Amino acid sequence: MGEVRTFDPGQRGPLHGIRVIDLSRVVAGNMLSLQLGDFGADVIKVEPPQGDALRDWRDEGQSLHWKTYGRNKRSIALNLREAPAMEALKRLLAGADVFIENFRPGTLEEMGLGPDVLAELNPRLITIRISGFGQTGPYAKLPGFGTLVEAMSGFAARTGFPDREPVLPPLALADMIAGLTGANAVMMALYARERGAAQGQVIDLSLLEPIFASLGPEASIYRVTGKVKERSGSASNTVSPRNVYRCADGKYAALSGSTQVVALRIFEVIGKPEMGSDPRFNSNAARLKHRDLVDAALGEWFAGRSRAEALAGMRAAGATVGPVYDIADIAEDPHFAQREILVEVEDAQNGTLPQHNVFPRLSATPGGFRHPAPEVGQQTDEILAEIGMTPAQLKGENA
Repeated sequence: MGEVRTFDPGQRGPLHGIRVIDLSRVVAGNMLSLQLGDFGADVIKVEPPQGDALRDWRDEGQSLHWKTYGRNKRSIALNLREAPAMEALKRLLAGADVFIENFRPGTLEEMGLGPDVLAELNPRLITIRISGFGQTGPYAKLPGFGTLVEAMSGFAARTGFPDREPVLPPLALADMIAGLTGANAVMMALYARERGAAQGQVIDLSLLEPIFASLGPEASIYRVTGKVKERSGSASNTVSPRNVYRCADGKYAALSGSTQVVALRIFEVIGKPEMGSDPRFNSNAARLKHRDLVDAALGEWFAGRSRAEALAGMRAAGATVGPVYDIADIAEDPHFAQREILVEVEDAQNGTLPQHNVFPRLSATPGGFRHPAPEVGQQTDEILAEIGMTPAQLKGENA
């Protein structure tokens, strides 16, 4: 995968000078602060002595989730049930630009750190509050796990096959979408502060709303048609042809004929140009009504060729088609390598580990790799010194 990415603490990104206090746990907040840290923000992870729960997600005994989401961050271990630790947190917040938390709504207020207190402590502080269902509403106090949100957002009801149960995503999709949305929200708030349109403010970010937005116009469609779209597997309720097809070598290809021109090209490639003038297939609306026949014709064509042959034939005709990859395929793909989408990053335990590269790509002020994921509390003493406290004071000792 090319040159190994080594960590350079002196590297500066466009967010150099922005301090982020991340009190969140698991994926959404960590993805948010990862985006900010990748572009130069000083992200301080405030962890309990046992560490972020994300550290407990292990593969072959290694906390690979943490190694990925914890990069470009520093860690301070604080037991917030103790008064000196709360004092340390308040000092951190007093000098911070961004505060990330994902407690159940109301918890921050119970800790004595509600928005009014934070505004008095630091009027320029941007606080982003991540929760499952938002800070208000009937479901605000419900546990906010991504699984519940993926189910209640309508996403799972649209995923899978019509004769089978709804399918939840096999990864933290709602959290990931929320984390990326949250990073965007923080940047908007920072820009508003820079312009003088606001000082600090509170961002209410639920896991529910970003993934619900991924459904696009379905609420409008339901209002106008009175129909709930059913699950359609890998097919589409909107365009045809569109599906995943099994090739002769057992590999799969994904195809989309989302415009009339491309659909006609596809019919030419599979040797059935007459489908383009057949009333059952001569428009997208007609093809949707006879989607099973379209998929049968395409399925037969793909089944008679290896994936490489099928991709070459379709691409030569200008059809939109691609392979269905797993992570092993991605690790060997030249585009991922040449574009450095997946890069080798130095790792003390393994020598190197592949991770996703910093994204998006900025031409003048790119992000980079400054710190590996820290051990729990690795920079506690260093961070305490920055806020004028000593380890002894954190322990409640007079020093």
